[in-house]
Amino acid sequence: MKQKTIAFELRSSRLLVGAAALAAVFGVTAGVQSAQAQKTVTVVLSEEPEGLDGCNSNRSTVGRVAKQNIVETLTEIDPKDGSITPRLATSWSKINDTTWRFELRKGVKFHDGASLNAETASKAIARTMDSKLDCETRTKSFGDLKLSTKAVGSHTLEISANKPVPILPTRMGVVSLSSPNTSMDKLVLNPIGTGPYVFDKWTPGQEIVLKRFDGYWGKKPVVEGARYIWRSESTVRAAMVKVGEADIAPNIAVQDATDPSMDFSYPNSETTRLRIDVTRPPLNDKRVRLALEYAFDRDALRGSILSKDIEHATQIVVPSINGHNPAIKVRKYDPAEAQKLIAEAKAAGVPVDTEIEIIGRTNIYPNGTEAMEAMMAMFQAAGLKMKLRMMEVGSWLKYLSKPYDENRAPILLQAQHDNNNGDAVFSIFNKYACGGLQSSICDKNLDAMVAKAGTLSGDERRKTWQEVNRVINEDLVADVWMYHMVGYSRVGNRINFTPSISTNSELHLEDMTFK
Repeated sequence: MKQKTIAFELRSSRLLVGAAALAAVFGVTAGVQSAQAQKTVTVVLSEEPEGLDGCNSNRSTVGRVAKQNIVETLTEIDPKDGSITPRLATSWSKINDTTWRFELRKGVKFHDGASLNAETASKAIARTMDSKLDCETRTKSFGDLKLSTKAVGSHTLEISANKPVPILPTRMGVVSLSSPNTSMDKLVLNPIGTGPYVFDKWTPGQEIVLKRFDGYWGKKPVVEGARYIWRSESTVRAAMVKVGEADIAPNIAVQDATDPSMDFSYPNSETTRLRIDVTRPPLNDKRVRLALEYAFDRDALRGSILSKDIEHATQIVVPSINGHNPAIKVRKYDPAEAQKLIAEAKAAGVPVDTEIEIIGRTNIYPNGTEAMEAMMAMFQAAGLKMKLRMMEVGSWLKYLSKPYDENRAPILLQAQHDNNNGDAVFSIFNKYACGGLQSSICDKNLDAMVAKAGTLSGDERRKTWQEVNRVINEDLVADVWMYHMVGYSRVGNRINFTPSISTNSELHLEDMTFK
């Protein structure tokens, strides 16, 4: 049986929705009716966030609720062209290679009444950069870069780094500022920021509610509040918007995007992959890692389990991001070559009969479980022993970041990475450097290249990042590359909103209006 047929059957077996699930769609609650009677919106997500601290607002599960809604950044990255625009900072200037000066917006209040000024902004940045706090913004976007701040006026802030930072204004577009009264040593579930919406309540397992902040510094949004709920089945999410129980489902599967009047498709800047744990045999042998690449029929999943519009990936950043290397070629599907490489490794004493675990995350993207089942079948056909475990996000995160369990089996981790911030610096260190929190490799030569690239600018910076991506793909073979993804959203008839490349990670309520 062809791989494409296998993929289609796997998808079909998973997409049957029971009567009980559909009953939940049509049982419109009094809470929803009340919400829609006001100028509030209901957003149905694919999974419940694992937290809401502004420090982790660059994690998509958190950012869809919090980023630029509750907590805001100094600068904002325009999803259309990657340009940097003002948010809480009105202007910025370079002092020298390691220091930039930011002029802050005056008259801004945090939701608890504290004022935004150079001192409170400095404290918020220090919280993000404090290694004692488990903050993904720091680990994902800054790596080994250290920042220090100094108030040089009531609303003038200087930010310095331990090495040259030619794109610091871009980097500040990922740092969300929390109230100075926020705990400095632990993550919080009730974020306090300066954004147009205030965190109201979180009922675990049921809903998160935001309300409009009447003291907001900017233009008063039309939407008065939002209710976030979650349903794991894409079919259910799409149906909820169709019948008016929800206003928007930011993420639905391709097979559910069937209504041109409601459904939007867009490149969502996500890159999917299987991260290879190169420290564990048999995955510590390059021949086995290459065999995984050759055993994967990338065309089989396109147009069956996943959208026909996805693009083959060869590196962690999409083509529009500075540092993407167009010269890297997709490895062809060659099961005979995969079997040959595995045989060579076995003859050399590599324990290729060791069972390899695929650790997947439910609802990481639509049809993600079906994709893992299809890939596991391909790897098994090449002669490898495989086992699949799908987990909720909270359990999956334990495998994503260090410290890793010393007694773990060899693992392929289902992962996706969102970089719509314009530069490879937001991706590479965290994913591939020795000190990267989510790295499974450690190569000193690669580390030196990564450190150098971060200090460069212009064409030299681009070429250095391109070489870094080549080394990761060709010399180290650190991933089984999958796709640059396409997202599908369903927007109800009650609101005006057009999804963009950032919709998968941020959902700005201030951009929504009512018809």
